[in-house]
Amino acid sequence: MLYLVAIIVIGFNLRPAITSVGPLLGTIRDQIGLENWSAGTITSLPLIAFAVVSPLAPKLGKRLGNERAVLLGLILLLAGIGIRSIPYTSPLFIGTAIIGAGIAVMNVLLPAVIKEKFPNKVGRMTSVYSTTMAIFAATASGLTVPLANGVGMGWELALLSWAVLAVIGIIVWTFVVRQAPTPKEDQMELSNRSFNDSDLWKSPLAWQVTLFMGLQSFIFYVIVSWLPEIMQSFGFSVSAAGWMVAYAQFVGLPATFLAPVLAEKYSSQQGIVLVIGGGAAIGFTGLLFGGPLPLIFFWVTLIGVVFGGAISLSLAMLGMRARNGQQAGALSGMAQSIGYVFAAIGPLLIGLLFDITHARTAPLIAIIAVCLLMTLAGLGAGRNRYV
Repeated sequence: MLYLVAIIVIGFNLRPAITSVGPLLGTIRDQIGLENWSAGTITSLPLIAFAVVSPLAPKLGKRLGNERAVLLGLILLLAGIGIRSIPYTSPLFIGTAIIGAGIAVMNVLLPAVIKEKFPNKVGRMTSVYSTTMAIFAATASGLTVPLANGVGMGWELALLSWAVLAVIGIIVWTFVVRQAPTPKEDQMELSNRSFNDSDLWKSPLAWQVTLFMGLQSFIFYVIVSWLPEIMQSFGFSVSAAGWMVAYAQFVGLPATFLAPVLAEKYSSQQGIVLVIGGGAAIGFTGLLFGGPLPLIFFWVTLIGVVFGGAISLSLAMLGMRARNGQQAGALSGMAQSIGYVFAAIGPLLIGLLFDITHARTAPLIAIIAVCLLMTLAGLGAGRNRYV
């Protein structure tokens, strides 16, 4: 029961520190005096940290033990949230990078904890923490602006408030660590070895899986970061725009469950990819041309649903395109490391386009182009083949 609670608590902490920033980007930008591209870096920095730290996390788990390393990740998260809330440029960026490092450690090592403690319930436990993660990610997007403006906390205290979840996590995982066994020499050895598998990096299919994961991550983090700005261009208030981001994430939860279930029923996932990629392109094209608010609401709904499915399908493909656990681990390491690089580029690039054009047209055209590239990569990744 302790491990079940501990895993759920980690789900609480994996996204709010990131998704809470998007609705407040404009406020932070104006109060500190940042350009749009620099403001976009606030969202990109954690993703860069994900890409850098992800390959190193298994080594940390091997040295400290997975439970102790996860606890360290929570401590880093708490420290980063605190530093980021200091209203100056340097602490803002330094704290954000520390947040990314802490979350990256938890991202990589939590599946290893689940496999060790719940070997016959890996799917169910993964579903539990991924769903919890998605719910709290969406909640953070919606609640942060009311906390900052409605309650009068300001952006600093509004972002700092999510440290409460990290404190709860540290308390729970302190008890977990007391029960944890002494670290084993061979712990995470497979992950370290498989990540450096040179043959995998020569596989076209592995690159297609990696690109599908990376490009859907690119668009997801653009949605989290810049959809509020797009919504405000349609006349939404700052608070309403933040809730639209939360809504887009909530409405995608059923698709997050459904996509892997459907994927298992078919040897090829190309049909699912076409539905997701086509729906994404249609949704963003709808935002490009605009229309009355009910129609805008429909396009956001469509985007939320298809990207709820895209996230879980990309994770499912890591196992479906591998013959065994070693290949799956290698593919996961490759896809997540490179995928987060794409995710980090997204908010930065779209912010730069906003700076250059001062309009939503060019950013939306760029997003639509990425949707098409994601679909092409997904069609390759969805074939019934193995890396």
